[in-house]
Amino acid sequence: MTAVQTENLNILAVDAMPSPEAIKARLPLTEAAAQTVLSGRRALQAILDGSDPRLFIVLGPCSIHDPIAGMDYARRLKTLAAEVSDTLLLVMRVYFEKPRTSTGWKGFINDPRMDDSFHIEEGMERGRRFLLDVAELGLPAATEALDPIAPQYYGDLISWTAIGARTSESQTHREMASGLSTPVGFKNATDGDLDVAINAILSAGRPHSFLGINPQGQTSVIRTRGNAYGHVVLRGGAGRPNYDSVSVSLAETALAKAGLRQNLVVDCSHGNSWKKPSMQPLVMADVMRQIRYGNRSIVGLMAESFIEAGNQAIPEDLSQLRYGCSVTDGCIDWQSTENMVREAHAMLQPILSERRP
Repeated sequence: MTAVQTENLNILAVDAMPSPEAIKARLPLTEAAAQTVLSGRRALQAILDGSDPRLFIVLGPCSIHDPIAGMDYARRLKTLAAEVSDTLLLVMRVYFEKPRTSTGWKGFINDPRMDDSFHIEEGMERGRRFLLDVAELGLPAATEALDPIAPQYYGDLISWTAIGARTSESQTHREMASGLSTPVGFKNATDGDLDVAINAILSAGRPHSFLGINPQGQTSVIRTRGNAYGHVVLRGGAGRPNYDSVSVSLAETALAKAGLRQNLVVDCSHGNSWKKPSMQPLVMADVMRQIRYGNRSIVGLMAESFIEAGNQAIPEDLSQLRYGCSVTDGCIDWQSTENMVREAHAMLQPILSERRP
């Protein structure tokens, strides 16, 4: 028996995490929340199937860092959603995990105290509490699936899922998406490549078997049936946008060639707005004009918005944080959000019947 250690050489500690079942027992799914989640998923599926002519818009902060400000935003969005529900389905963007090119705050679940203390158990429980509150408000939620284990903890509270530009090519995330209970939007790659997203849809639509955890937290072989509601999210790339009519037409052709339904979601932020938050309403207005002129493949939009415009660095003294202002990517403010959504509603309302199958 050798005494030489060959594993865990760079591991400082291994802290046990409560199982998904244990976290859910602390914060169980309520009947009201379940109805919100299921009605949101059904509405999104109907839009993707073409039986509902409305558009959906995923709106919210780049990331959640302050649940109080997040709920303030959710209540405002719920009121706006009711106002425009005849033409638009509004879904709240609730992102807890932030992929990083190098370093930076990894999100609310990883570091809920925003001080590099990484109380992940606390972050997971508080994140689930926030999603439960949003669902009980009657507002469907969307998130980005980054960590393949996290959906076991709060996936029952999500109505729409994004797979990001950095992970659409990942086999792990394609397998995970094949088993998610929500429609899944795959973003084109950061270099603008669309084949990555199309291949991801094809892969996630098939059954997979892979390692994961069960509700009790045990390592298990997860076997999936495949997700029939994968679709492309155009987010720009390689220093240029891809929401223009030419790019949309090329995406339609590529989807048709792959034998996939021509469903497209346009992300108004990221490369499509040159990472300038104030450009997002212009992108949305341009997309709505395409729809007015007959486009039927664009079924949804995304935008980053919060109570206050812009973003802020995380200060050492967290009491100095500006309320309702993003700590990751910059956002448009609430007034701009209302204006943007109401303009989209006004542009879509006269031609909604023409989008019916």
